[in-house]
Amino acid sequence: MQSHKIIIAGGGTGGHIFPAIAIARALQRLEPDIQLLFAGAKGKMEMEKVPQAGYRIRGMDIAGMERGQWWKNITLPFKIIKSLKQAKSIIKEFQPDLAVGVGGYSSFPALRGAQKMGIPTVIQEQNSYAGKSNKILGKKAKKVFVAFDGMERFFPKDKIMNLGNPVRENIVNYHGDPQEARQKFGLDTQKKTLFVTGGSLGARAISEAIIAGLDQLLQHDIQLIWQTGKVFYETVLQAVKGKEHNIKVFDFISDMESAYDAADVVISRSGASTIAELGVAGKAVIFVPYPFSAEDHQTKNAMALVNKQAALMVPNAEAADKLVPEVIKLFEHKALQSTLSDHIKKLAIKNADERIASEILKLL
Repeated sequence: MQSHKIIIAGGGTGGHIFPAIAIARALQRLEPDIQLLFAGAKGKMEMEKVPQAGYRIRGMDIAGMERGQWWKNITLPFKIIKSLKQAKSIIKEFQPDLAVGVGGYSSFPALRGAQKMGIPTVIQEQNSYAGKSNKILGKKAKKVFVAFDGMERFFPKDKIMNLGNPVRENIVNYHGDPQEARQKFGLDTQKKTLFVTGGSLGARAISEAIIAGLDQLLQHDIQLIWQTGKVFYETVLQAVKGKEHNIKVFDFISDMESAYDAADVVISRSGASTIAELGVAGKAVIFVPYPFSAEDHQTKNAMALVNKQAALMVPNAEAADKLVPEVIKLFEHKALQSTLSDHIKKLAIKNADERIASEILKLL
């Protein structure tokens, strides 16, 4: 029997890329000789991370809508037309049996192209509020895999399957020891530990709030692991000068499982993939949703957990005043840490990647 060929399209942030790679790995486990090709946006993170994971990727000239800077959108129609042509040629050359869209700019031309050429498509929508592209593509998709309830607002009900969000294999399979993990980062094995992450691209409001509150955190004997993203890395390095013994700063952490494991409490944006990882890691978390995400979906994602007593939330606009006091309060409230940890663990789906891969193969 000839091996199946699947194209996986999407990216832009780790929140789209890592679930895509998790699905690819699960497909390979279930069908070892499957042929996979990724399609991404030129200049975006996937063009680096996908080859690092061992997969081929083709780039397209696509970009997203710039919110608040309308003049930057003047070339967008031309980019869309060009990327649709590029997608058509990638598909003709590779001849996939099916195309998977995981969200992000490149999802749209690749899946639109596949649908026009009569190739079956599926969508993996990570968020509680569907993106515009996915809403359009969902009408013709064979299946729409989601991770939150109530998604029939956006997609035909008979196509929806709630299978959870795929989480990186190393996080799912990791059962480490917090003290060992702290040692890896060169921190005190016994001290209270906070992990601060703004996602793969960083987060200004979180960075500024933590910089302003550093002395307070250190006075409460809290040590930090801090993933800043490239943009804020130098600023944060300057801010922590002389305090490096208690604060470890990175622009990007590939060993996320150890960072989660070392932490008692996590501060994070509330992208859907991050939420899925924190559920698997079972961490007490304070979300600071990115307020400019499409339709403010990060706030909706966070509220879905806050309402189940599985997380706390500080709005982005209030981070400067409230984030550090909220962190200190949570560190002093052990029972609340346990409650948040227990509840977020209950929401975790550890084998979402295999469930999705298995449904994809059924369609073939």
